[in-house]
Amino acid sequence: MYQMILSWKDTDGKRRTKSISTGLPVKGNKKRAESLLRKTQKEFNPETMQQVSDLPVSEYLNRWLRESVMNLPPETYGRYAYDLGRVVVPYFEKKQLSLKALSPRDLETFFRYERQQEEASVQQFLDWHKELADALQYAVANNWMKVSPIKEVDPRLDNSPVLFTDFITNWLKMMKSRVEITTYTSYERAIIHKIVPYFEPLHYTLQDMEQHPKYIQDFYQHELDRGLTANTVIHYHANIRKCLQYAFQIGMIRSNPADRVERPRKEKFKSEIYSGEELEQLFTAIQGDPAEFGVIMAAFYGLRRSEIVGLKWDAIDFENKKISIQHTVVTAKVNGTVTEIARDKTKTKSSCRTLPLIPACEQMLNKMKKEQEQNRKVCGKSYCTDYLDYIYVDPMGKRIRPDFLSQHFPDFLVAHQMKRIRFHDLRHSCASLLYANGVSLKEIQEWLGHSDISTTSNIYTHLDFSSKVSSANAIVNIFPENTKV
Repeated sequence: MYQMILSWKDTDGKRRTKSISTGLPVKGNKKRAESLLRKTQKEFNPETMQQVSDLPVSEYLNRWLRESVMNLPPETYGRYAYDLGRVVVPYFEKKQLSLKALSPRDLETFFRYERQQEEASVQQFLDWHKELADALQYAVANNWMKVSPIKEVDPRLDNSPVLFTDFITNWLKMMKSRVEITTYTSYERAIIHKIVPYFEPLHYTLQDMEQHPKYIQDFYQHELDRGLTANTVIHYHANIRKCLQYAFQIGMIRSNPADRVERPRKEKFKSEIYSGEELEQLFTAIQGDPAEFGVIMAAFYGLRRSEIVGLKWDAIDFENKKISIQHTVVTAKVNGTVTEIARDKTKTKSSCRTLPLIPACEQMLNKMKKEQEQNRKVCGKSYCTDYLDYIYVDPMGKRIRPDFLSQHFPDFLVAHQMKRIRFHDLRHSCASLLYANGVSLKEIQEWLGHSDISTTSNIYTHLDFSSKVSSANAIVNIFPENTKV
């Protein structure tokens, strides 16, 4: 191809050159090339050339496209025009950044922004990089830039230093719209109140964390030394790992350093449970107490406190003798304020289940319904009508709080000199009694609403001592006579 080389002196007296392709093959096109050169020399304005570097990047890219239309194959030009017009130019239009001020950091910021949108493929990032490289190299060839800043930029990786605390805080904000509010508040407690306060004074960047996984390990050890349980630190690990995995996915780090640390060993929780006799004693003592309904539903049906408080009258099918577990009420700290969240959703899909309505429970529910109707008449306008659909309300019609059960139950046990267990341990007691009475793990899984039978087998197989003695006797019976005691 014939190339036109233009040469001139700028206002500082420095010699400048510009190469422009004619788009004409050498063979048979000498006269046409000479004619094009004369036309270009006549129209060429050095002052205009010097002003190009002051153009906004978006305007320069559009100009480059117009000037390249004759030099690029139609398919290539079409792809460049589509990508630049749809993605690159609109981004830089918002920045109002001049061509001469464009830096590698500005280009890294562009690629980082697009990675966060999670819409483009790796190939698209490479295409944008190639298009920008061609456009900026054209500026270098025309002396509008000294060097092309795109050469230092890897579109798949963010090389700009970002503080870990800034990144995890921004990641937390992003997660607010992607997870349940209860999950978000759990993330928020760990990140804002524990993780960020530890790392903020250290000023570690994402790249520091990637190169030195020990920084994460030091945090875990610091928390363990302060007396936190291994399970709590494991919770922090889950938050950190998930955040850094996102940084890896959008190309800000090459690997997840949280995968290269030693996670604390999980402490298996051993709950205290009540035997059948102890439950009978509890049922007798709890009569008339505000926690009576909650205790019975937890101990017999194995319901979680969120499921107990969330029970509505329309979940009770008195005709077909069924109870449907489909609505829950949980507490969460949102923006610093403890809030109750009611939802037509259980902990897992398997938690949404239907159980038989036993006569004793039916009798208790009928009694509660009559008491609520009577309380509403007695209280008149003072009666709270916000929770008429709910079963578990106080005499003034206000829904029982989930936290009430957890807080009141231990105090009740102390007052009545009974063995201390947590309210949730009533659910454990229910499962253990079912198992001890020959109910299969699969049936217990369905009764309790576990999504995975391994959860049932890991937590609720608390055999009582008598069953262990029976197992021992069964083994002894197969031993030879001379080995028996």
